[in-house]
Amino acid sequence: MTGTVLVLAASPMGKGRLVDAASVLPVLAAVPPSVLAGTDTANVVELADPLEPQAVLTRLRAAAAAPGPLTLFVAGQLHLDRRQRLPHLALARTTPSTVRYTALPWHWFREELRLRAAGSTTMVLDLHADAEVWEWLRANVLDCGPGAAVYGRVAPPPAGRRGVAAPSYMKAVATILRSGERPEISRLHQAALTRLAGEGETADLVLSAAPAAPWLKEQDADPHTAISGAVQAGRHADADSLAARWERAAVVAHGRGSEEALHWAEVRADLAMFAGDAERSCRTWLAVAVVRLEAGQPVDAPAVEAAVDRAHHQWGRIDSAARARELGPALAELRARVPGRREGALDHVQQQLRQLEVSSRR
Repeated sequence: MTGTVLVLAASPMGKGRLVDAASVLPVLAAVPPSVLAGTDTANVVELADPLEPQAVLTRLRAAAAAPGPLTLFVAGQLHLDRRQRLPHLALARTTPSTVRYTALPWHWFREELRLRAAGSTTMVLDLHADAEVWEWLRANVLDCGPGAAVYGRVAPPPAGRRGVAAPSYMKAVATILRSGERPEISRLHQAALTRLAGEGETADLVLSAAPAAPWLKEQDADPHTAISGAVQAGRHADADSLAARWERAAVVAHGRGSEEALHWAEVRADLAMFAGDAERSCRTWLAVAVVRLEAGQPVDAPAVEAAVDRAHHQWGRIDSAARARELGPALAELRARVPGRREGALDHVQQQLRQLEVSSRR
């Protein structure tokens, strides 16, 4: 079996750096890919101090869509954006005042991993928190989604004027794996904590969570697992049909604007993308955004921004100029209300619409 490994080590340049995240990369690079993944063979993608959140999202999305087990090794530091007070993983250009635009929103991990079958995703985290995030974690959970096994630690902000910290938990994990054996993930986690304790370092906030048990009986097959299997087999119509059944059931049971129904609508939007149907994916994301806004969700709510961003992305991939012109005004109207995190998004839509109108007259 072939697995996929995504290694992400990121921290800001300059005085805002709490941890030298990239220092773990040489140690991880010495571990055979198959050991990192716990599979016979593996594809490894490494992101060292990336600059742009959208570039990281592209790699994360591709890794999440890959068949087989997925393991993510993430080292870095967390900050809250000043507007929504949500955790973000700082990237190379991140400063306290630019978190919203230059850091990776943590909920993007949950969003991109949600279609993966339960038990197929493992996250190994070594994170350092600033004072605001550390306080936030007293009342909130760093949510990676119900289907992922999450292990690691979050270190508190440094006391006093200390130097830049090291990702010592991740280094301990990598050192253990360099032996060529990969213990079961919970045992690997405990061994890394033991190594830290032996070096006189506390584990701080320990992250240890197995994936949530399927909420269906086994004989009813978890629908996400069945859908994921159909997509990987190329049976896109079957995948959409199954998701549509669950969407209808959720609408009947909870209402069209419920999170249950919206979840399945979002699944179907992603399925259309996997099937190469950018138009249908765009239409579905537009509809999801409208329903969320009509339900009173704020324009900067993560789920609203994500829906409009994905509609925008899929709109740009529509092959038919006529279909793109048809959907463009609705997207522009939403972009005017939901500008998102990328500067100039509305201008981009309006410019593309003008080009489409000009080309239609030729």
